[in-house]
Order: sequence, then structure tokens, then C-alpha cells
Amino acid sequence: MPRSAEPFAWPTLALVLMTHLIWAASLFLPTPLAIACLAAGIALYASLQHEVIHGHPFRRQALNTALVWPAYMLVVPYARFRDTHLAHHQDSVLTDPYDDPESNYLAPAVWARLPGIARIILRLNNTLLGRILIGPVVGTTVFLWWEVKRLSRNEPGIAKGWLAHLPPLCLTLLIVALSPLPFWAYAASVYAALSILRIRTFLEHRAHEHTASRTVIIEDRGILAFLFLNNNFHVVHHMHPDVPWFHLPALYRAAPGRYLDRNQGYRYRSYADVFRRYMLRAKDPVAHPLSDR
Repeated sequence: MPRSAEPFAWPTLALVLMTHLIWAASLFLPTPLAIACLAAGIALYASLQHEVIHGHPFRRQALNTALVWPAYMLVVPYARFRDTHLAHHQDSVLTDPYDDPESNYLAPAVWARLPGIARIILRLNNTLLGRILIGPVVGTTVFLWWEVKRLSRNEPGIAKGWLAHLPPLCLTLLIVALSPLPFWAYAASVYAALSILRIRTFLEHRAHEHTASRTVIIEDRGILAFLFLNNNFHVVHHMHPDVPWFHLPALYRAAPGRYLDRNQGYRYRSYADVFRRYMLRAKDPVAHPLSDR
């Protein structure tokens, strides 16, 4: 069901409010339990920010943005997430190491110039275990490095996005500082949330000569699918980016052949299947196998 057929996506609104409550309550739990609850809650919050980027739950985007104003994840400004993600939705450049800001590939020429230790780290990061353990460090470091370069070039929107991030970041840090939870525990929760999200992005897209065949389907309905708000039905989302998360599984079930024909069978039965195949093995090379730039 398209977004335009509904006045607002009430399940999304309810989930946003619930996530804010979980975040606040978790600050007062015993430390191990707080870390676990915050990690899941912050990962879910990032998925809700993704829903907001695509125009949910309200038709007025200013209301949507206000719902995800707090900077629970600390390290990624919402405005920069929005801008890079919308650029990523140009399917013609998916996985391109230069033009897709969410690509996990490097250009072959860049890969060839890297020192040995960097290649070892990136090869480890290309296994699922590595993506979980060191992926947050690698991904955040690369993201911040590129942000500094863009700031130095005075590219439009970069400074504004970071300045807009400061008030919600300061508020989040103040609330955590006033809570009984140690800051190291909150930082560990953020890291764990980023690790969870790296499971989703690990194989969302593949290098393929056909644009339509680059995006995955993972037929999972478990806890990870919930935390990712059904973004595991990723080719469905890319084909219908305005459709809210709770309609994606039904769209897929109504015509699985349509989506699997489009992505040439790029499918996994579950996240358990993904873990079994790639926990200790890389799915792809680090260097983009089809890039000649």
C-alpha cells in the first residue's frame, strides 16, 4: 500500500514513541541489561530514522524529522545520513566506490595503493565476524575522513548538517551524564548498535553488471528483521521507497517471482543462512570487481 493511501503510518509513530521510552528507561537499568537494551533500541532508532528519510510517519516532513531529533547514535548527524542515503537510492550507481556513498567497495586503484596493514584490516572487515567486531571503527573512520575532506572543499550542506547535529548531541550527552549509567557503558551500547546495523548492510548490495540485480532479498522475519524494519526485503524497498516498513513483507509475498526475477535470484533464506555462509568468509573482494575508474 503506497504511503499516499494512508493519512499517517501509525505503527511507525507508535514505534518511535516506544523507542524513546525504551532509551530513557534503559539508562536506569543495571549496566549489563542497559547495554543490551540500548544497543537494540539504538539500532531500531537508526532504522526509524531511515523511515523518516523516506517520508514516514506523517506527510509533513518537518514533523517526521522532529520525531528523530535526538542524537542517540552520537557519531552520525541525521542530516548527513539523510543526504547520503538519498544519494545512495540512485540505483544506477549502486555499489560504485565513487558515486554510491554507502558502497562497501574500494576502487581498484585505491586498493592497489593501500599499505599491507590496511589491506589486512579491510579483508577482515569483509567477513561478517569482522564487520561486527571492527566494522563500526572502520565505517565511522572512513565516514569521518570523507566528511572532513568535504568540509575542506566547502561542499554544500556538510557544515550545516554538522552544526544541526550539535544541539541534539549535547542534549543526549547531558542526559546520559545525569543518568546513573556510566558513559563507557553508553558508548559500548552505541558500538554494539553499530555492529548490529553492520549485519544488515553486509550484503544488501553486490557488484553486478545489471543495476536491477544488485539488491538482496533476505526472507527473514525474526528479531533482526524487526530491528531493521524489514529492510532485509531490500529490493522491495528500493523498488517502492515510499512504502512503509510494515507493508514490505506482504508486497514480497504477493509476488516473490517479480522481485527475484529482477535481482536474478540474489536471495538468502534467513540471517542464520547468512551467518552460516559468511561468518568467517568474505562474500566479496574489497576492490570493486567491475570498476574501471
